[in-house]
Amino acid sequence: MRSFYPEIEPNESGMLDVGDGQSIYWEESGNPEGKPVVFLHGGPGGGTTPQHRRLFDPERYRIVLFDQRGCGKSLPHASDPDAELTTNTTWHLVADMERLREARGIDRWQVLGGSWGSALGLAYAETHPERVTELILRGIFTLRRSELDWFYEGGAAAILPERWEGFLAPVPEEERRNLITAYHHLLNDPDPTVHGPAAVAWSTWEASAITLIPRDDLIAVFAEPSYALAFARIENHYFVNHGWFEPEQLIRDASKLRDIPGVIVHGRYDLCTPAYNAWDLHRAWPEAELHMIPDAGHAYDEPGILDALITATDSFAAR
Repeated sequence: MRSFYPEIEPNESGMLDVGDGQSIYWEESGNPEGKPVVFLHGGPGGGTTPQHRRLFDPERYRIVLFDQRGCGKSLPHASDPDAELTTNTTWHLVADMERLREARGIDRWQVLGGSWGSALGLAYAETHPERVTELILRGIFTLRRSELDWFYEGGAAAILPERWEGFLAPVPEEERRNLITAYHHLLNDPDPTVHGPAAVAWSTWEASAITLIPRDDLIAVFAEPSYALAFARIENHYFVNHGWFEPEQLIRDASKLRDIPGVIVHGRYDLCTPAYNAWDLHRAWPEAELHMIPDAGHAYDEPGILDALITATDSFAAR
């Protein structure tokens, strides 16, 4: 079973002004003459980590990572309650990817995205299919109403009832009919005694569900107050607005991917993004390989998912 490539450091990094008062952090590692690939992190609002570089053979890939608007090392950071989110939308991020590609002098690149990164990857590839050499997607998420209701309105509570109580705790009982909307009010309340605990509860709920076996170390990372506030505010902002997608848009437009070699990887027991998401995408894009991992949840570093991702990047490296 394949695992991470060795640790590497960036060859270059910087901040790219993408307009609207926003600057995104980017970095390149691996072989400067290698096959270009861009990694799309989850969330939205999760940011990149050094481990994400290790999904690719550094001898064969030119590895581009960037932190999406408002998170990671990008500025302004959404942990500042005054940070403006109106210019942080899916279509701003798609445009940011094009600015980054052009700024780095890349004609076409492979796109790998997981969770929210799969939605962004689909949005980008369906908008700019001519710029994508291959598309690798993990933990498929398309922000359809049924998906959001499953994880944020009580469906997944049937599996993790004790964790769900923690998610409900900041929300007054009379406001629990629509929890995404209720959290929107809490997370945008200027009082840190309101938005702070709400952010930690939102982020902790997700961290509790993303691995098949909950990991306390991962939950602690998500519960760090600055990370949690940016993560929760950005995610909730996207979910309240349904990602700025038309209903079923990403599945509906998957026919635009027909000429792009693709791989879909999904954990059978993914609580965050149910397996029917991957199946629906595969039916709409049958040319892509589908790997349903029988003993995994949502996280990219669970062994079966990691093996499938690195198998895919290795197989495409020589194209």
